[in-house]
Amino acid sequence: MERLHWVRHRWQQMVGVDVGRGWYSSAAPLSSKSPLDAQEPPAHRLTGKRRTVVARCGPNQSEYHSVCKGYPGNSISTTKYSLLSFIPKNLFEQFHRAANLYFLFLVLLNWVPVVEAFQKEITMIPLAVVLTVIAIKDALEDYRRYCYDQKINNNSTSVYCGKQHEYVDRRWAEVRVGDLVRLCCNEIIPADMVLLHSSDPNGVCHIETANLDGETNLKQREVVRDLPQQGSEFHPENFSSHIECENPNNNLRRFRGYMEHPSKTRVGLHSDNLLLRSCTVRNTETVVGIVVYAGHETKAMQNNSGPRYKRSKMERRLNVDVLWSVVILLLMCLTAAVGHGLWLNSLKDPIYLIPGDPPPALAGFYMFWTMIIVLQVLIPISLYVSIEIVKLGQIYFIQNDLDLYNERLDTGVQCRALNITEDLGQIQYIFSDKTGTLTENRMLFRRCTIAGTEYPHHENARAQELYEEPAAEGGCSNTLRSRTSHRSLSCRSLSCNRSSTSLNTLTRDSDTHSHDDAHPTLTRGAFSSAMECVVVPDPPLQLKLGGLSSPLAPPLKQNAAELSHILDFFLALAVCNTVVVSSPTQPRHMVQLPVPRTPLSTLEDMKLLLQKLSLPRFALTSPTSANAGAQPNTPPQPSLTRRLFARGRSATFTPNTPPDPRHATLAAGATTPPPPPTAPPETSPPSRLALHPHASGDHNTDTDEDDDDESEEEEQRLYEAESPDEAALVQAARAYGFTLLGRSPEQILVQLPGTGPLSVPLLHLLPFNSARKLMSVVVRHPVTGQVVLYTKGADNVVMDLVSSDAAGGDRTGQQALIKEQTQRHLDQYAREGLRTLCVAKRVLEEAEYETWLKGHMSAETCIENREELLLDSAQRIENNLTLLGATGIMDRLQEQVPETIEALQKAGIRVWVLTGDKQETAINIACACRLQRPTDKLLTANCDSKEACEILLAELTEEIRHCEESNGGTDAGAAESPEGAAALGFTLVIDGRTLDWALQPDLEKAFLGLTQRCRSVICCRSTPLQKSQVVKLIRDTLRVMTLAIGDGANDVSMIQVADVGIGISGQEGMQAVMSSDFAISRFKHLKKLLLVHGHWCYMRLANMILYFFYKNVMYVNLLFWYQFFCGFSGSVMTNSWVLIFFNLLFTSAPPLVYGILDKDVSAETLLCIPQIYKSGQDSQAYLPSTFWLSMLDAFYQSLVCFFIPYFAYAGSDIGVLSFGSPINSAALLIILLHQVIESRTLTSLHGVVLIGSAVFYYAFGLVFSVVCVTCNSPTNPYGIELHFMSEPSYYFVSLLTTVVALLPRILIRAFCNTISPSDTVRAGIMDRLRPEEYWTCVSQWKDRLHSKNVQSSRLPPSNLSINADPPHSTDCYPEACSVLS
Repeated sequence: MERLHWVRHRWQQMVGVDVGRGWYSSAAPLSSKSPLDAQEPPAHRLTGKRRTVVARCGPNQSEYHSVCKGYPGNSISTTKYSLLSFIPKNLFEQFHRAANLYFLFLVLLNWVPVVEAFQKEITMIPLAVVLTVIAIKDALEDYRRYCYDQKINNNSTSVYCGKQHEYVDRRWAEVRVGDLVRLCCNEIIPADMVLLHSSDPNGVCHIETANLDGETNLKQREVVRDLPQQGSEFHPENFSSHIECENPNNNLRRFRGYMEHPSKTRVGLHSDNLLLRSCTVRNTETVVGIVVYAGHETKAMQNNSGPRYKRSKMERRLNVDVLWSVVILLLMCLTAAVGHGLWLNSLKDPIYLIPGDPPPALAGFYMFWTMIIVLQVLIPISLYVSIEIVKLGQIYFIQNDLDLYNERLDTGVQCRALNITEDLGQIQYIFSDKTGTLTENRMLFRRCTIAGTEYPHHENARAQELYEEPAAEGGCSNTLRSRTSHRSLSCRSLSCNRSSTSLNTLTRDSDTHSHDDAHPTLTRGAFSSAMECVVVPDPPLQLKLGGLSSPLAPPLKQNAAELSHILDFFLALAVCNTVVVSSPTQPRHMVQLPVPRTPLSTLEDMKLLLQKLSLPRFALTSPTSANAGAQPNTPPQPSLTRRLFARGRSATFTPNTPPDPRHATLAAGATTPPPPPTAPPETSPPSRLALHPHASGDHNTDTDEDDDDESEEEEQRLYEAESPDEAALVQAARAYGFTLLGRSPEQILVQLPGTGPLSVPLLHLLPFNSARKLMSVVVRHPVTGQVVLYTKGADNVVMDLVSSDAAGGDRTGQQALIKEQTQRHLDQYAREGLRTLCVAKRVLEEAEYETWLKGHMSAETCIENREELLLDSAQRIENNLTLLGATGIMDRLQEQVPETIEALQKAGIRVWVLTGDKQETAINIACACRLQRPTDKLLTANCDSKEACEILLAELTEEIRHCEESNGGTDAGAAESPEGAAALGFTLVIDGRTLDWALQPDLEKAFLGLTQRCRSVICCRSTPLQKSQVVKLIRDTLRVMTLAIGDGANDVSMIQVADVGIGISGQEGMQAVMSSDFAISRFKHLKKLLLVHGHWCYMRLANMILYFFYKNVMYVNLLFWYQFFCGFSGSVMTNSWVLIFFNLLFTSAPPLVYGILDKDVSAETLLCIPQIYKSGQDSQAYLPSTFWLSMLDAFYQSLVCFFIPYFAYAGSDIGVLSFGSPINSAALLIILLHQVIESRTLTSLHGVVLIGSAVFYYAFGLVFSVVCVTCNSPTNPYGIELHFMSEPSYYFVSLLTTVVALLPRILIRAFCNTISPSDTVRAGIMDRLRPEEYWTCVSQWKDRLHSKNVQSSRLPPSNLSINADPPHSTDCYPEACSVLS
């Protein structure tokens, strides 16, 4: 039944009356007698849980308490604990770790009398220390979060108070759902609010979302449509509408709901009506909104997930070795249990056995648990705490590396994942985005093609190449006096004292109400330098448009259809965007609603209209006659732009408005040919289109000042775009006189060549969608009055939507010819490395538009599946397009990208580029950034079906195999290794359609086999989903360490899937950074982050973990060997305090310093010789073999450390504790000196820590033996250490034991480093040489590597042929790389 009502309502909407044609169509009010009253229209219903919001004051005040009272407040708390919950909650979290549970089990086990090994308090010390250290760390972190929360909650905002009938200041924490909040310019939004009122007469406001997603460009938000008070002063007491919206969620780009007005009219709500918490109001004096989500329900807090936690590869390996340690512990305890039972069974009525003792079998069982307690140190409980401390130290040094600091952005490396630093040293595959990652993502317009004619803009290219941006000092703006213009172009502006606001702003005292700052902070727009704002027009194209810009130009001679294409092309560039216009002289440009005028159709009528519109700016008669016809005392007419945008007053412009009587002569001259001028008019420079020509004559001072002010305003106009492409295209249109002046939700103000501002009615905006890859606007043409759809988007998509059967005759052939020529130009642009974009239009008949409007209106007012319905609606109108032309935009490579990629490839890392650009563009970038060498053979895979893809993959693999065999034979393993693939020199380029087939399960194996034989892979035309699928396939199938790096929202899925995700804080916001594990500002920083810090972190942590296992096993084995001489009774030869503290205190500090500061190879050497990085890829420092070798060495050293003192004191009368004293002393020296042998760096800090540990042990032993009499019952340690340390034999035994224990390790290491040193050892030796010797060794090393590569390289034959329709193998020519390098 509900479905029937939905269909009935949709049908009524489609056949209903026209309810408007605004950007968002109005909702038809429902009659009170409608049969749908009993059942809410599904188009406005929210299925499942939903939220109702009413105002806290006003007519619905009584209803508020029953509806909104239960919603959470706006107070936030990011802390995990409170004073009461800290201890139980922290302990609960810590005991989620298996190691802590294990030691808690041992503590409880020691309380069982039959298996008790130590004093009950002593066994609790290790666990208590570990829990206390972690609890203190957690408490400090939580207290810092608490202070931050308090500063935010105590910020104030203006909230309407119903009792006082005015806005009062309240703390953020006191704001509630339903409150009406008023904000001024530059204030931060305290909660998610629906916009109800704006001081802007068009009902819009602008916000900056930098605190939310890092994007500094302005976003436009709109007041809810059809509000009764819209357009007048807002009175909160009169607001009586209800809001129904979806429940809180973390989707920043979606908001669904509706507002029901008192008239029962329901208006759909969407994301453009929502002001999000943490954003900043810009360029708007005052806004008022109603809070719908507060506190932790706001979208900002829903997305606040904190640091990311992943499990590193080394941690997974560590967990396996911990299990092996458990196995060793169980074997040792089982041995002791069996031994104890056998020993008891061998005794014949011993006198020391107490009657009633358990039989040998049961005693052996009890002894098993006793030995678990005695040998508990074998499981390294302190290792987990030490790893956390070491990783924090490593992150500190990474974040404070000045080489990774970007001075321009004032940012360094951000480590968001705290536990995978060592993974940076094991990367085997890198998957990189192109735009904004390898390139600057600062777009510069270079060339275009219109109606099949190419305009290369050579002057523009030369101007960009010759330009050298002056260094900017402080806050001064960069300006450029162009040789093609007599005015200075500025790319900075001021908007409402706009200043950079970060999250830290929330914690400072706000001065947002002060708007009289004499020195406002200037901000950049979409361009980073002044030169990027300048586009030098192409002379032929400028000449064709000259007839429109000057009334004195001869009659139009060029093809009318071509000129129509040119006009539509640049008009599309000017209006088909979401660019926000601002300037330093006013908050934003205002668009006045024009009076409707009669549409014109012919080109000559268009020119005549343009001439009419140019009257206030152009003199159609000579200056002499014009001045003679003017009245002597007539005040000068202000310029049209100044009249439209005069400060403090509004004005309207109507083309059909009767002219002023004073200008009757000029008006008459517009309809008749003007007489020949008596003096030649002043012309603009030939290299720039004359937008504002003035007749040389007697302009009075006021007029000159007006024009100067207007000129200055235009110069400093700031375009703020959501993407750099849009800003570049708007600047290109501006260079030809199609200037975007301002926008509102219903109008766009543009200036055409030779005219004043024209108001273009904006009917609909169809925003960019990754599925469509298009953006469109539906406007009413300012000249013809027709409904026109302007579209721009990816060339492969637009070309498919271009109509092949345009209306009639020659026009069909002309459109096909334009499409063919444009495609040829697009291919040329792509080969030059330019980003391509196609522009098209479609003229809609009124009936056709009305039909589409009804369906689109229904989609806009729907809540369920709204996004899918809008997508379908857009696709219904975006077809049968007329191709206008295409653009080529340059995006330069970032600095040092080629060197970085070359170093990463030398390090054995395979680099893949996953991009959505054209194939030719991707190939050009690959050549420019050295991803593909000039000698490499390029393999392309472009297929239209799965069968063709399967055949092609097999052919490519077979051809490569044939190439390997013809060059001397290469086994599959060598070919699939990075070195083998690099030597063979193949690069695979695969497009998105073919990639879809290749990623299917039955073709995955063939695809992987092919890619492993290639040096690099380029995936072009790939979607975000494909990017993540490729990364997941390589990671899971090949079981390799993957890294994904990108800068945009389309890279988020790829970044999250990879083992290590890196985001670049670039021009596309902070979505990638917020989803990443590490964030950098430039691609070049990846080189040092991986090759230096990654290598160091891996080597340090690997060696520290092995050292922890070694020292624990070595010391525990001493207790195990003693059991063979005490009947496996669980007794120990040392006091229990030293036993517990030995690993917990005496030997815990040196490994921490070792893990944070050890440096096996210098940073300079690691960067000069990237091949050293391969040791981390192969996990050479931490393999199963190295683990077991460390275990064997620990067993050997424990045998030496126990039996040398045993034989030295054999036959003497020393006690048990006296026997253990030299053993402990020798064990301490062996463990500390073992670390000295393993360390590659020994500094004064290392020495202090090592000597301090030894001194601490001896001081503790002396004090303990002097003051402790009954601390280790039943034995008495009093005076033992003091007595033994006074005997020479004590030192002799300790030193002899240390030398014998460490000698094998020293000899073996010296032998291996002499006969076959590893790369890290050789590099470490080089670092100790003098500078001249060092550089000689580096040069020799590089020469050896080069000669090795030359000997192993097998260049593919030049006649490699692939049997497929397009050629699949091409060469990378060096000259093709010069464009972007």
